[in-house]
Amino acid sequence: MRIALVAPPFIPVPPVAYGGTELFIAQLADGLVARGHDVLVYANGASRVSGELRWCYEEPDWPPRPEAHSALKSIDHGSWSLRNALDDHVDVIHLNDAIHIPLARFVPVPMLHTLHHPHEDELTSLYRRFPDLSYVAISHAQRAAELLPQMTVIHHGIELSDYRYRDTKDDYVCFLGRMAPVKAPHLAIAAARQAGVRIKLAGEIQPVFQSYWDEEVAPLVDGTDVEYVGEADPEAKNDLLGNARALLFPIQWEEPFGLVMVEAMACGTPVLAFPTGSVPEVVEDGVSGRICEDLDEMAEWIRNPGVDPLDCRHHVERHFSLDAMVDAYEALYRSLAGGSRVPHRHSA
Repeated sequence: MRIALVAPPFIPVPPVAYGGTELFIAQLADGLVARGHDVLVYANGASRVSGELRWCYEEPDWPPRPEAHSALKSIDHGSWSLRNALDDHVDVIHLNDAIHIPLARFVPVPMLHTLHHPHEDELTSLYRRFPDLSYVAISHAQRAAELLPQMTVIHHGIELSDYRYRDTKDDYVCFLGRMAPVKAPHLAIAAARQAGVRIKLAGEIQPVFQSYWDEEVAPLVDGTDVEYVGEADPEAKNDLLGNARALLFPIQWEEPFGLVMVEAMACGTPVLAFPTGSVPEVVEDGVSGRICEDLDEMAEWIRNPGVDPLDCRHHVERHFSLDAMVDAYEALYRSLAGGSRVPHRHSA
């Protein structure tokens, strides 16, 4: 098949540091190309992908700038990408940014959209206006919040060889993610302090959350018991996750997937997480981590997670492999390409 994967234009594919959607697209492209598919990846020009890279904007543009700037840039990138893919006679187009969905009105090629964000009423309203598109939820929890007829659940998968397994751990726990209230690094620090264990934090400080960082997180960082190591590239991520006693994931929103949990488990590191959103689907309690009801319970498990590192790795092999993800998308692409589609005609 000839497949177009359309990424947002802001972060390289794969990402240098932050960028879960971009990592997903890069790994999906790798898996599809390995199976002999002709893959076109529409991203920015700094990307390095399997398949053929095509770009409208050469340079990355991150962190986010004012909302109007980002929206205009994304719609320009998306419209150019879809026109180019249509001219190149692709069999299916895979969208990954909701702002591109209305462009389906003008494209007769089968299209699908993977949801990368938690439920928002405005987004659900948009999806319902385009019922002839196929939608992919990345967890059953996300699927339950949308109630769209044409929706398939496909969990993310990763290439395990990209992650170094380590069965001996250093005496610290870690947090890896955006420094944002919904990700709650301040709660990760509180749990580690309560347990009397060092914590290392890594992740992006976006301008929109600068005040949160300055007021609620930075004052807790002392460089010894609480250390901020900056953003983590793939090498630093392997070291941070692989050497940690546990990854703390005290999430404060309906997490749609949480790829970092799978990355930690692939390194043999258990995940200690609150039971929100996708967490019960990703973490098998007592096998690949611990699902914690509150901060006190998280602190208790920090002291001794009681999870075998090899069980964590095997959990990813069984449930979140790249092959399993590619199998599911390949089947969906074939199903869509086998049908026919005319441009969406919506009447208000």
